[in-house]
Amino acid sequence: MSAQTIDAKDLQRLFLAGANRIESQKEYINELNVFPVPDGDTGSNMSMTIMSAAREVAKIADPDMAGVCKAISNGSLRGARGNSGVILSQLFRGFTKAVSKKEELGVEDLALGFERAVETAYKAVMKPKEGTILTVAKGVADKAQELALEDVELVDFCEQTVAHGYEVLAHTPELLPVLKEAGVVDSGGQGLMEVLQGALDALTGKTTELFVPEGIKPVANPDVVVPERKEISTDDIKFGYCTEFIVLLNKPMTEDDEKEFKQYLLSIGDSLVCVADEEICKIHVHTNHPGQAFEKGLSYGALSNMKVDNMRIEHEEKLFKDAVRQAELQRQAEAQAEASKQKEERKPNGFIAVSAGDGFTEIFKGLGVDRLIEGGQTMNPSTEDILNAIDEVNADNIYVMPNNKNIILAAEQARDLTEDKNIIVLPTKTVPQGIAAMIGFMPDADVEENISNMKDSIDYIASGEVTYAVRDTVIEGKEIHKGDYMGINDDGIAAVGSVLEETIMELIESMTEEDSELITLYYGQEVSEEQASELAEMVEEQFSDCDVEVNYGGQPVYYYMISVE
Repeated sequence: MSAQTIDAKDLQRLFLAGANRIESQKEYINELNVFPVPDGDTGSNMSMTIMSAAREVAKIADPDMAGVCKAISNGSLRGARGNSGVILSQLFRGFTKAVSKKEELGVEDLALGFERAVETAYKAVMKPKEGTILTVAKGVADKAQELALEDVELVDFCEQTVAHGYEVLAHTPELLPVLKEAGVVDSGGQGLMEVLQGALDALTGKTTELFVPEGIKPVANPDVVVPERKEISTDDIKFGYCTEFIVLLNKPMTEDDEKEFKQYLLSIGDSLVCVADEEICKIHVHTNHPGQAFEKGLSYGALSNMKVDNMRIEHEEKLFKDAVRQAELQRQAEAQAEASKQKEERKPNGFIAVSAGDGFTEIFKGLGVDRLIEGGQTMNPSTEDILNAIDEVNADNIYVMPNNKNIILAAEQARDLTEDKNIIVLPTKTVPQGIAAMIGFMPDADVEENISNMKDSIDYIASGEVTYAVRDTVIEGKEIHKGDYMGINDDGIAAVGSVLEETIMELIESMTEEDSELITLYYGQEVSEEQASELAEMVEEQFSDCDVEVNYGGQPVYYYMISVE
C-alpha cells in the first residue's frame, strides 16, 4: 500500500479485518437491541452476512480489484440475514460497484464508494427510517465527500471519516426516541462502525480512541482488544469441503454457460466464487461432494490446480477418499432424483414459507406449502437459503411468506436475483399471518386477485407472542426487569409481568375487539400440551364471546404465539 492509495490486496486485508472485528463484537451488538428479548440477533445477522463474503474473499490467492469486489458483493448478497444484514450487503454492493474497475483506491475513490453504498442501501429499503444503520452510513458518506474536497492524506481521511461515523451513531437516540428510552445506540449502526473500525485498525495498526457519550451504552468498547487477522471460523458451516480448481476451457464461457455452472455448484454447496475469462474458469466452492463439482467442471474443459480441504477435521486425505466414494453414491441417487424432478410438470403456483418450529411446519404442509425454510426469530434464513428454496419449487408464480419482519428484505433480495420465475413476497411479519395468507389463497383466482386476497387475510388477524426479558430496560414507558414475561402484539410490547398467565391475558385483551371471534394459541417447545390446554380454559372463561383453538407450534424462545380474528 502506498501512502495515498489502497490496492486489491490491501482491500482484501482491510475487509477481512472488518469481518473479524464484527465477529468478535457480535454479542456486544446483540445486547444493543432495543427489545430485551432472548433472540436479539442484529450482531449475529450482520456477522454471518459479512462472514459469508469473508470466506470467499479469504480464498483469493492473487487478488485483483474486480475479483475482491465481486467476492465481497456476491458473498454478502447471498449470505445476507435479517434486515441489518441485507442493508449491510447493499452497502457493500454499492461500494464495490463504484470501485471494482479501479486498480488502486484513493481518497476520492473511497468517497465515491461510500456515496454509492448509501444510495444503493436507501433504494433497497421501502421506508427508510432515520436513526438507524442508514443514518450512520449516510453520515460516513457525507463526511467522506467533504474531506475529498480537501487536501488530506489517506490515513487522515479514514480516521476522520470513522470518527464522524461514531459521532453520528452517538446521536441516533435523538432521532429514534425508543433508542433514547432504552439507553442504547442503534445496533445496526454499531455493527457498521465495528466493520469500519476493524478496517481502520488494520490500516493504521492502532486503536482509535473515540468519545463515549454519557448515559448511552458505548459506541466503542474500550475494553475489547481487537484481534489480529486470523483464519475465518468454519465450525458451523453446512458444507464440509472447501473445493478449488481451475477449468481450462474448451471454448469461452457464455453468460448462460456461467449461470448454469454457478446454479449447479450452488445446488451442491455454498460460498461460491466463480471467475471466468476467455481461457479459464476459477472455482471455489464449499460442498459435501467435491467429486460432483469436479465432474461438472469436466464438461467445460480440462481440470487443473485441484485442491480439497476438509474444514471440519484435520485428517484431509482419509476423509477426501471417503467423500469421493460417497460422492459417487450420492451422484447416482441425486441423478435419479433430478430425473424425477425434470419429469414433474411445471405448475402455475408454488409456495415457500419460513417456519419457526416443527409444529408450524406440519401446519404449513397441510395448507399446501411446497418448501419450508427453518428459521424465524431465533435464526433468520439468508438470501441464499431462500434462493435455494425458490430453485426447488417448479412453478411459474411462487408466493414467499417470510413470517418475520426481519426476513422480508432477504426475501425481496432473493426475488430480485431470480429471473425465470415470478416471485411474490407477501409482507407476513408473523407465523400466524403466514398461515392466514395461505388460507386466503384461492386456486381459481389469478395472481393479482390472490395477492389482494392474501394481503386482506393478513390484515384480518392480530398477532401476538409471549417471551421473557433478558435485561432490565424501559420501553414506551414500561419498566421491564430481567426475567419478566413480555407480551408483544403487532404494535409493540403490550404486557409485562411476573406471572405468565396474567401477562398472556393482558396481551390478548390488547388484541381483541368487539367483533373478534377466534383466538388461536400456538404453544412452543417449553410448554406442555397439558399446560396449553389449561391456559385455553382460562382464555375461554375470560373471553367467552370467542372460540379458542390450541395448536402445537414447537417454536423456541416464545412460549406462545397467538392470533385473534
